[in-house]
Amino acid sequence: MATRNVSRRMLAIGAPVLIGIAVLAALVGYRGMQAHRSQGDPALLERIAQYGRTAGADADAVTRGKYLAAAGDCIACHTAANGKAFAGGLALNTPFGKIVASNITPDKTYGIGAWSDAQFVRAVKAGVAPHAKLLYPAMPYNLYAKVGDEDILDILAYLKTVPAVHEPITANALPFPFNIRLLMFGWNLLFFDRTPFQPDPKQSVEWNRGAYLVAGLGHCTACHSAKNALGGDSDYLEGGDLEGWHAPEISGNGYLGLGKWSVADITTYLHTGGNRVGVAAGPMSEAVTDSLQFMNAADLKAMAVYLKSVPGSGATPPAPLAAGDATMALGRDLYRANCAACHRANGAGVDAMVPSLAANPGVQAPGANNVIRTILVGGRGAVTGSNPTGAQMPGFAWKLSDAEIAALATYVRNDWGNAAAAVGETDVARLRHPLDADTQMQPHPALSSGAKSVAPSEAQ
Repeated sequence: MATRNVSRRMLAIGAPVLIGIAVLAALVGYRGMQAHRSQGDPALLERIAQYGRTAGADADAVTRGKYLAAAGDCIACHTAANGKAFAGGLALNTPFGKIVASNITPDKTYGIGAWSDAQFVRAVKAGVAPHAKLLYPAMPYNLYAKVGDEDILDILAYLKTVPAVHEPITANALPFPFNIRLLMFGWNLLFFDRTPFQPDPKQSVEWNRGAYLVAGLGHCTACHSAKNALGGDSDYLEGGDLEGWHAPEISGNGYLGLGKWSVADITTYLHTGGNRVGVAAGPMSEAVTDSLQFMNAADLKAMAVYLKSVPGSGATPPAPLAAGDATMALGRDLYRANCAACHRANGAGVDAMVPSLAANPGVQAPGANNVIRTILVGGRGAVTGSNPTGAQMPGFAWKLSDAEIAALATYVRNDWGNAAAAVGETDVARLRHPLDADTQMQPHPALSSGAKSVAPSEAQ
């Protein structure tokens, strides 16, 4: 629910259908929900009891839980900007409205301090909080369902050690009908696969570990899989749109995915935020900074092995635009004047600092949002313990027009072995205002028409 932007028309069509399904599901599920409220899930309680005897004597449970909480990137969503760790309050902007992340500190009033082990596991893996409160899948319980109970309880053991924050959070801001939690019965009926992770006996232990992390705690599909009109996942790891960004395909596809990256390339990228091809930016930069850099090399390598094995979209490159095309010629001139100093004339960039633009699958993505927004407002690479520089690129919204940015983006997407659809002036205009990048260089009032422009700071 927290990713792909969809049209209001699709929502208007889908909402009544979902309401109808939700009502039917509610009739079937209400009695079971009431049983869970009064008695709990016997099978779950038995599993918790069996593990509890082990966990109670395991002095390393908190250490394991801290690692697993980092792998799940819990702090990213459950900590507001400048807020206290895990105290919630971060508003997640979804196509359905704003969903505010909950307080998961051990405070007994506003956090999870009064929750039992079974209640915590059920909330994380089934999307049902105490008192049968249905969670929205912006909290990816549909993916955490793949995580073993033992790992979830280790995370709880760690969360019980963080400082309790006695602060309420603001309410969600969801319009009707999405503010009706009963709808989640219908959503779960349509899109929630409760099947636990099953190792593939035909694959290696390493591959299965990678699959477990990607499908579960890593919740990679939350960003890197497309979403349908009702927020259900589709096109596994083939890329998706998120708040103006495009999360690229991360399959083994050689054109749009990771097929041309080695396992070492992927592992390095996940750990440091950069490699010989790309540098993590935007939401991926946050994921590396807050989560992936803290994972051990074996787990990151396992994820890389698994990701390269996913078949992906099967997309192949189109014919690149001709070098003599007028748009390409303008883009080339703009690149040489504004970009070549850092990205180099051949588009090769600087390893782990300035991304290579040559043969870069992210640059060639079906949507050019990432390229356009980076030219408009710039960006900063991930900051990690092993790569603390976090090189920053300035924005060019003040300097380049929509037409010029479109030409520059088109050129970058079609030179040095790249091939992708041309970028239109309207594509740039669509992003400029939402990014607060409306200011462009204007001619000095004293200059006649056609004279060279000056930067806003130079104008009196």
